[in-house]
Amino acid sequence: MGTRFAFAGGREGWIRALLTAVGVGLGVALLLLTTALPGALAERHRREEARLDYTFGRPIEHRADDTLVIARTDTEFDDRDVRGRLLEAEGAKAPLPPGLREFPAAGDMVVSPALKELLDSGSGALLRERLPYDIVGTIGEQGLIGSQELAYYAGGRDLAERVGNSAAERIDSFGDPNPTEEKTDPVLVLLVLVVFVVLLMPVAVFIAAAVRFGGERRDRRLAALRLVGSDGAMTRRIAAGEALAGALLGLVFGTGFFLAGREVAASFEVYGISVFPSYLNPSPLLALLVAVAVPAAAVLVTLFALRGVVIEPLGVVRTARPARRRLWWRLLLPLAGLGMLAPMIGQGRENGDFNQYLVTGGVIALLVGVTALLPWVVETVVARLGSGSVSWQLAVRRLQLSSGAAARLVNGIAVAVAGAIALQMLFAGVEDTYTKDTGYDVARAQMQVRIPEGVNAAAAAAKFERTEGVREVYALSEGYFSDRPWDQEPQRSAELTVGDCATLREVAKLPSCEDGDVFAVRGGEYDTDTPSLSRPGQKLYLETNEDGESRDVVWTVPESLRQADSVKDPTGTLRGGFLLTPGAMHAAVGRAVTGQLYVSVDDSVPHAREYVRNTAYAVDPLAEPMTWYATERSNRYESIRTGLFVGATAVLVLIGASLLVSQLEQLRERRKLLSALVAFGTRRRTLSLSVLWQTAIPIGLGLLLASVVGMTLGAVLLKMTSTPVAVDWPSVLRMTGMGAGVVLAVTLLSLPPLLRMMRPDGLRTE
Repeated sequence: MGTRFAFAGGREGWIRALLTAVGVGLGVALLLLTTALPGALAERHRREEARLDYTFGRPIEHRADDTLVIARTDTEFDDRDVRGRLLEAEGAKAPLPPGLREFPAAGDMVVSPALKELLDSGSGALLRERLPYDIVGTIGEQGLIGSQELAYYAGGRDLAERVGNSAAERIDSFGDPNPTEEKTDPVLVLLVLVVFVVLLMPVAVFIAAAVRFGGERRDRRLAALRLVGSDGAMTRRIAAGEALAGALLGLVFGTGFFLAGREVAASFEVYGISVFPSYLNPSPLLALLVAVAVPAAAVLVTLFALRGVVIEPLGVVRTARPARRRLWWRLLLPLAGLGMLAPMIGQGRENGDFNQYLVTGGVIALLVGVTALLPWVVETVVARLGSGSVSWQLAVRRLQLSSGAAARLVNGIAVAVAGAIALQMLFAGVEDTYTKDTGYDVARAQMQVRIPEGVNAAAAAAKFERTEGVREVYALSEGYFSDRPWDQEPQRSAELTVGDCATLREVAKLPSCEDGDVFAVRGGEYDTDTPSLSRPGQKLYLETNEDGESRDVVWTVPESLRQADSVKDPTGTLRGGFLLTPGAMHAAVGRAVTGQLYVSVDDSVPHAREYVRNTAYAVDPLAEPMTWYATERSNRYESIRTGLFVGATAVLVLIGASLLVSQLEQLRERRKLLSALVAFGTRRRTLSLSVLWQTAIPIGLGLLLASVVGMTLGAVLLKMTSTPVAVDWPSVLRMTGMGAGVVLAVTLLSLPPLLRMMRPDGLRTE
């Protein structure tokens, strides 16, 4: 009978069922997405592992029928990474990269669909200059880790000559033959646990709120059933059946939303992460759990909501002044949460892993405590609100009559904001642990370009100096001298740096300098061998690679050797070893050193860094341009932080959509009242403002409570990781502002239907 009320109860019944199904469906879609995330991340990792192209410490020196020479030509474009490889098969059995059907010929390339789209567009013109190959195909899904990944494989020539100097390698298979498990960091595990709980709690709260749509009309209908003879237990069963029907329809809607979103997801990239639809396959066990838990939760929430409603044949005892909500039991949940987390305070990362069940239970109890405390806070505050404008009085009186419904509307936002504040505090607190100073002097240079062996650094520097957006170029060539030939295990070694006098002054304090001078450097970091290698007449050996073969270049320490003192170079390093000006370097030494160019960029010139990368490719396709940053973060920490931002974005979209559905449902319930007020002469602007106040007051109280609970939880989590407690105020303000912004957007979107409901014909009834 309850199911028939939901689907065959006329327009009111199916509209209510539809709203419930949409609200529940949005939550179910996000739950299914969450159950699919572990599998999606595992599949991305599997594909990344399958295409690894390193020798893993077992270099292959000679060509064979099953070898492939591969050169990495990764680059960046518009702050997006572009994965590039040059390929040259050395035999019929050379391993084919995943996603390719055949090797591209020299001068051709196979690209990812996203890179093809970018190169064909006007915005990819600068990148097209850097990739002057003919596109002959696209990389298959198995060769990519995401639908929006920018990647290409191009055919190369004479790559075998470059093997051995890190620009190119010879391999006979793709993938890591001996994968090793990384040691887990307890703090990172804690971060992952809290991220999942924080992202899923608002979803559960919204589902619980969605199954209570149309509660007042349902109770009046149940009172009519009591009049024709049903008892209290029967009416509750009918109400549970109606909620169950809405929840089951919500499962169908949620599956549809998920399947549609799964296809659409391939078109987007969020914080550098993109997926293929095939990645998003929920775990069957977790999907079954969602299918069982959502309808069960709908029935339980409905029965719980009816516990305080006396449904009698002549009406519903709800309009009388309700009993004041009690505070004591509402405090038990957050206290229980703190109690579960307390044993792990001070554990840090040195004292073993955190208890996952206690962490999950404690965070859930604290966040559920927000939903228990908020109705009491809203009721207590609105009971004391008094006179004001007409719109204010209309809003306050409505909140005084139904503060519970108002609190339900913002419960999800309060939970999301509280969790986000706690997480932001935790991330900000442990960030220093996973962030380190690179040491680069970004005031002197902002990019570095590694020039392969055999390329003249001075000639390359001249090309960069003519590049648009380049202020200055410091050209240094580098290598290592040893006291014995490199195949005889040298006992001592010293760094070699070659550059003109002006550039050498960037790495050492020189007494005087002219072309042809040679210096031994004092004060270098970790340099203990230079003094013993600085005797005039001593022979030193410099390893070089020519035509794929390794050999030594011999250099004799000259009588004119002078001393210089080391100063920090642009990389922040105190160099040691020998400094040579170009006039002191014979041709063989010039071929054996590797050029390093440190480039000062004028960022006021649009696309200045892209011009630098294009010049690097023009100098040599295997040149490696790199952008400098003052700090760098741990990859695993960064991936968890990115996952939080991706999840939080999805939850915010859900929050906005669910709030809009909730708002429309409440307006629909009050349609006759709004029409009556308009008929009596109330201005539409007054009613619109009253609706805004009805949303603003609960959300303001909800965000205030969320800030208190979030900062409390954040402080406890920081104590657990043995990190000094500090409130990250910018994050607190940002998260509360985002919550308020979502509510404001929902209120503005609900104004058009509100204006339609204010027409006098809304008073018509049958």
